Amino acid sequence: MSATTSVLAASPVKTAHRGFWPIAFAFAVMMAFSAAPTPLYVLYQQRDGFGAFTVTIIFAAYAVGVALSVYAAGHVSDWLGRRRVIRWALISAMISGLLFLLPGLAALLAARFVSGVGVGLLTATATAYLMELHLAQRPDAGRRRADLVATAANVGGIGLGPLLAGLLAEYAPRPLTVPYLVFEALLALAFAGTFAARETVTRRDVRWRPQRVSVPASDRGKYAAACLTAFASFSIFGLFTSLAPGFLHGVLDQQSHAVAGLVAFSVFAAGVVSTIALARFPLAVQLRAAVAVLVAGLALLIAGIWMASFAFFLIGGLLTGAGAGAAFKGSVTTAASLAAPQARGEALAGLFLIGYLGLAVPVLGLGLAAQHLDTRTSVLIFATSLLLLLSAAARPLLRTPANR
Repeated sequence: MSATTSVLAASPVKTAHRGFWPIAFAFAVMMAFSAAPTPLYVLYQQRDGFGAFTVTIIFAAYAVGVALSVYAAGHVSDWLGRRRVIRWALISAMISGLLFLLPGLAALLAARFVSGVGVGLLTATATAYLMELHLAQRPDAGRRRADLVATAANVGGIGLGPLLAGLLAEYAPRPLTVPYLVFEALLALAFAGTFAARETVTRRDVRWRPQRVSVPASDRGKYAAACLTAFASFSIFGLFTSLAPGFLHGVLDQQSHAVAGLVAFSVFAAGVVSTIALARFPLAVQLRAAVAVLVAGLALLIAGIWMASFAFFLIGGLLTGAGAGAAFKGSVTTAASLAAPQARGEALAGLFLIGYLGLAVPVLGLGLAAQHLDTRTSVLIFATSLLLLLSAAARPLLRTPANR
């Protein structure tokens, strides 16, 4: 059954302008919070006495929360309203922040799962919301501004979270408490900001059903390619928000929490910069550049780990982040262009569902491999598999130019 919604494209310009940036802020803060534990995992390992594989389990709990949330509710904003669902997401994040303040591994697992639930509610909803607010304000313009801001809020937010948490962990007291108190304040501010945004969807009483995607039959191959490209891109992001701090600490002998946060931030910042730099080029050009940069970046990343070189590791991370950011933006643009306006949230939810599986499955596999193989061999297998997947996934998107 299709959702009978109507997207309000004719809102007052002034109101739409007020709503666009508060929603972008909420999107960025939520994504920053989702990645805040990245530089703190070493402290959790010291506090609770678990190893690197448990870190992958904790990260998997987050990804499972995202996937279940996207599958069950990532599309419901198409008929319940964008603003309402974003508020639910922000409340989930604030509950997660309180759970992070509790001691023990069980609380940490629960906090990561609830954080994932919030992100699953948020990503497709906020992306669709920004597109609709932008088009309401600038009905004669293309979607480029909305695509850029949504990608910057998503990818850039993930980078800002580890940076802020790492700096607070290094220089503020109580490193496993203060970062979450700061994020609780930011999340509350983001929640208040949602009152400045108008709703873009007329609420309808529609019987709930699990996530499904409606795209024209002729475009299903391209949509599937976009989803697999998102899967590969999120796999890169997952590496730098789960296991990379352990590599820095154990393999590269970098002990500073601020450095761990700065490395993660730099990777995601590179993704935002590449997205902006390539925005004016056709989508096929963006994707070709993304694949080429990812090949070079993963090669340097592997070299950095094999040679225990922090410089190679950092440069490789910057290049892989740049490539993953451009590839992810291309997948979002493609998915949004293939869906009808009343099903835009649903199509994007499907994309994010596959993408967040990419956030968990390869990283979990890497964690398992590391139990039986050395770190260098595990990362080599991970990088090779990822390149093969990305090359196969991006090929259908390269054949014909898509809407930007």
